[in-house]
Amino acid sequence: MSRDPLASWLRLILTPGVGPGQQRQLLAAFGPPERIYAAGHSAIAAVVGGPTARTLLDHDATPAVETALEWLSQPGNSLLTLGDEAYPPALLEIPDPPVALYVKGDAALLSRPSLAVVGARNATPQGEANAESFSRALSEAGLCIVSGLALGIDAAAHRGGLAGPGSTVAVIGTGADRIYPARNAALARQIAEAGAIISEFPLGIGPLAHNFPRRNRLIAGLAQGVLVVEAALKSGSLITARLATDCGREVFAIPGSIHSPVARGCHQLIRDGAKLVETAVDILDELRLAPREAAAQLASAPDDAEGDEALVICAMGHDPVDMDALVQRTNLTAEALYAILLALELDGRVSRLPGGRLQRL
Repeated sequence: MSRDPLASWLRLILTPGVGPGQQRQLLAAFGPPERIYAAGHSAIAAVVGGPTARTLLDHDATPAVETALEWLSQPGNSLLTLGDEAYPPALLEIPDPPVALYVKGDAALLSRPSLAVVGARNATPQGEANAESFSRALSEAGLCIVSGLALGIDAAAHRGGLAGPGSTVAVIGTGADRIYPARNAALARQIAEAGAIISEFPLGIGPLAHNFPRRNRLIAGLAQGVLVVEAALKSGSLITARLATDCGREVFAIPGSIHSPVARGCHQLIRDGAKLVETAVDILDELRLAPREAAAQLASAPDDAEGDEALVICAMGHDPVDMDALVQRTNLTAEALYAILLALELDGRVSRLPGGRLQRL
């Protein structure tokens, strides 16, 4: 996209008093922003009213536009608009897709098969371990892990996503040039280098409370489903799960102790129809996406050896498993499995247990 059309998009989204709904109305009526501005006051007023038309034409957004263009000139930064072919198709399915997304990192990840993993900020150590191991297994199977860069479950999910080839997308509730919470600054840098950070909010916007529920609809909308690892009965994670249901996505939940406050939200979701899951394979099965099929959808597939290892790791799940189950889950021959498992064992990623069973480490 050339500088002039990009500046027109920025002018549209950075004019205060013209909300996203009105912006979409104008785009539907006139097409790209340069055509909106060329239409004149009367035509614009017929769509969004006279006061909004006057604001749109009279407001000088130049300082904000120049700031955004400077940010976009930096390596790794980009803007995806509703006019871009690279705009994530999954977001076009939600009722209110953002007119533009600020992206820091690999924008192509937004169009890959993905799963959202969310949960409590004050997570238990076991909850964080579950979030990271599930996310790693799903990333190894080819799914991109989407979460919100919060402390606790979100951060663990991002770490797991980064550990596999599917990688991770962080949807944040601040401007793309701001990181919140500050404790996740190092993780955010890793995500920007090997994944993507996205925001619909203008640069410079800080952590305003009302923006975080709004960003949750993007977490739900980008993914094929949402996995809730731990959540209290009143939490943002349950909002994300509800939004996922509203836009036709699957909802999964990991059960926990009946004595744990952060398990009650998951138990409520399961009572309401969410799928109870114990392994990553449960999720892939529900999405009708076999581990090998998920891995094959990566834009840059690993070589055959790495792909088979990712397939086996994902198929093992998190509990001890025997060879017969692995043959059934992977469709590999026993001979091929033995060779792969030996390599994984030597690499310290698989352990042999009594009775001929195996377990991921």
